[in-house]
Amino acid sequence: MLPLPPVSLPLLPVSLPLPLLLLLLLLLLLLLLLLLLLLLLLLLLLLLLLLLLLLLLLPPLLLLLLLLLLLLLLLLLLLLLLLLLLLLLLLLLLLQLLLLLLLLYCCYCCYSCYCCYCYYCCYCCYCCCCYSCCCY
Repeated sequence: MLPLPPVSLPLLPVSLPLPLLLLLLLLLLLLLLLLLLLLLLLLLLLLLLLLLLLLLLLPPLLLLLLLLLLLLLLLLLLLLLLLLLLLLLLLLLLLQLLLLLLLLYCCYCCYSCYCCYCYYCCYCCYCCCCYSCCCY
């Protein structure tokens, strides 16, 4: 059986394959996590500024209590920051695995396909491979 001629991709596809959707969701989650990290760092900076201001204004005993409280809060924020960084590293690892899955999905599709008249041809190989009708 002869392969069908290659098809051209539309400019705006109607739907996306599942690995690509997962990849986009993971990227959005990474962006939200980075924003949270930036907000946390800003909060740490504000706490340090508040600490410096308190050093200049308060009497010694009250200052000592507030310093201890701020130190505890600072340690909790640093712990939260470390946990967020760990989560960010795990998400980056998941992103790499998802990209690998997408690549394997695409190449498996290309190895087993005949060109067809449908959307989402992948070009990791030299054939036109459509997600919706050639990847079985």
